[in-house]
Amino acid sequence: MAKAKNTICLWFDKDAEAAARFYAETFADSKVLAVHRAPDDYPSGKAGDVLTVEFTVIGIPCLGLNGGPMFTPNESFSFQIATDDQEETDRYWNAIVGNGGKESACGWCKDKWGLSWQITPRALTDALAAGGSEAKRAFAAMMTMTKIDIAAINAARRG
Repeated sequence: MAKAKNTICLWFDKDAEAAARFYAETFADSKVLAVHRAPDDYPSGKAGDVLTVEFTVIGIPCLGLNGGPMFTPNESFSFQIATDDQEETDRYWNAIVGNGGKESACGWCKDKWGLSWQITPRALTDALAAGGSEAKRAFAAMMTMTKIDIAAINAARRG
């Protein structure tokens, strides 16, 4: 398999392998491809420590880098996961939040490593794309939610 031309590099303190394995277990079409150990000591680790982990998240190539505590994730980067129904929305949301993560607003949550996720039902993006009063009502409903409730979005869209 050829290496991807563009790979998302995610900085972790020291848990890149645990995070990659969690993502691979949680999301379809996700897997850990390789674990690379440091050939020598480095500022935040020792020779033999896991340095990088190659993995995919729903087919997107990623590299987890155990770079130490000097940089932490923030909301300026997130994975947006489109879901097809409430069951899928609940499954992903509950996996992230229930594994040491935190709820946020409007379909956003953070995993225990601080990475942000938008668990976004297609019903919501379709409602917002409809424009006009449908989008306005769906947007107002979304603004009151943490995890997105598709039935409530559809009801708001209908008026």
